[in-house]
Amino acid sequence: MRHPSEGVLRRLVDEPSGVPEADRRHADDCPACASTVVTLRRDAVLAEAALAVNVDVDVERGWQRLSRGTPVKPVRASRIVRWRTALRSPVIAVAGVVALLAGAGVAAATDWLPIFRTEQIAPVSVSGAELVRLPDLSGFGDLTVTEKPGVREVADAAAAQAATGLTVPQVTTLPNGVTGVPAYRAGGRASAVFTFSAAKTAQTAAAAGQSAPPPPSGLDGSQFRLVAGPGLAAIWSTNGSVPSLIVARMVAPTAYSSGIPFATARDYLLSLSLLPQDVAAQLRTFSGDGTTLPLLVSSDAMTSATADIGGVPATVLTARSGVVAAVVWVDHGVITAVAGSVSADEVLAVARGLR
Repeated sequence: MRHPSEGVLRRLVDEPSGVPEADRRHADDCPACASTVVTLRRDAVLAEAALAVNVDVDVERGWQRLSRGTPVKPVRASRIVRWRTALRSPVIAVAGVVALLAGAGVAAATDWLPIFRTEQIAPVSVSGAELVRLPDLSGFGDLTVTEKPGVREVADAAAAQAATGLTVPQVTTLPNGVTGVPAYRAGGRASAVFTFSAAKTAQTAAAAGQSAPPPPSGLDGSQFRLVAGPGLAAIWSTNGSVPSLIVARMVAPTAYSSGIPFATARDYLLSLSLLPQDVAAQLRTFSGDGTTLPLLVSSDAMTSATADIGGVPATVLTARSGVVAAVVWVDHGVITAVAGSVSADEVLAVARGLR
């Protein structure tokens, strides 16, 4: 069997419409190619995040460190997925799911209807082949970013708290091999408005060989306002490069509608059968009142489990390679996450010891 070249698979990520139909079908059906596309998609997201980071250069501090002969640590790209990238899935758009450095804010106008608030997080298991087939948000309408978070490095925990208004989690005991003091990052609020288009949705369905049913009254042209931020993170690095531990905190995501209820929009999108059946089935089990934040988990690369953090349910993610683990939970409208190149037991120990 001939496999498409890596260049063709990369184009599936950057410009899927420019890839021949035969190669697209092959990538959907071939586990090896699907795995390669997942890796390329992850690399593209990280590269985009790296290019988007705004760094304030402190020339005076740099000169002082250089004159003392102190090696300057290289600037590390933020691992936070950019706002626009995090809003690709139509279900994510309607539910108000955003990148982990996300949060809730007050609607800018009184005519916005709150339709989503995060009270719990639930993993959605997605295989590599399913991840490739997830539809792009642009096929269902138009997204306009109205506020950018401006993630930046700050001097210390006090500066992170002052910039975000969030209490900085205090780590009582570091895992073995994690030493020193962390670097701190803070981000402001981000927001975007998604406008649903029945015409674009019909075109997307037709391209998939399906016929989209007429949308519910009022859905065509309706808008969904997604609000995120502020958030902060403490980052411990190994040799000044790869993060060995990250402790992040952010206000939980919220979404608003121009008038369409959450369940109406969600049920219509799921009725299109454009999502993989297994993914849609998992999403249908979620609470219909818009309080569960779906967390996409690559079943090829990670496993998920549940845990308890101070009486609050949490989701534990562990790389199948065993080199990375994370735990994330929601408590009183605030999301906290602990992740790093440590074991699941170690991230749980850090999480349960936070003050």
